[in-house]
Amino acid sequence: MSSERQSPLDRRQLVGALIEAVPDALVVSGLGSPSYDLFAAGDRDLNFYLWGAMGGASSLALGLALAQPERPVLAITGDGEQLMGIGSLATIAAQRPNNLTLVVLDNGHYGETGMQPSHTSLGTDLVAVARGFGIDDAFGVDSLEQVGEISRRVNARAGMALARVRVDTGEAPRTFPPRDGGFVKNRFRAALGFKPF
Repeated sequence: MSSERQSPLDRRQLVGALIEAVPDALVVSGLGSPSYDLFAAGDRDLNFYLWGAMGGASSLALGLALAQPERPVLAITGDGEQLMGIGSLATIAAQRPNNLTLVVLDNGHYGETGMQPSHTSLGTDLVAVARGFGIDDAFGVDSLEQVGEISRRVNARAGMALARVRVDTGEAPRTFPPRDGGFVKNRFRAALGFKPF
């Protein structure tokens, strides 16, 4: 393996390729750019967009994975949000759901609050942190060709995994998913065969 660091990936292109490869996944997206990217990849009833719950994507995805063990669950979040909810990784590792994959889009910044540097640009290695919590299948992604490594894990439901993807700081045009939390929740529940409440 080369010690030379690869160029960061285009976030929107990566998310689009990943979503195309996991058509049956229940997908939770963190606030801001992950939700914009997921919506740009194609709105579906099985997308659960979070708007104001910073740090909550991985926890919500854990609950969903435990409640729907026969379905693949994918959480797409950013480095700033995952840092905000870092303790969720300990709970995920303790629960060990076989059907949960976390994808952390890491641009080293808090994109929604003014591009302040996040701890990942100051030395925090989210792969090492995840492994320290007990998520053994934690790995870095530095090329679009590695999308297959993520999608195989999602589709196989053979164990929990975390992929840290280095993405660039470019800002794609914002595409806004539905902002009505009740609508998103009830649409998602209906797609799973449950009544709204």
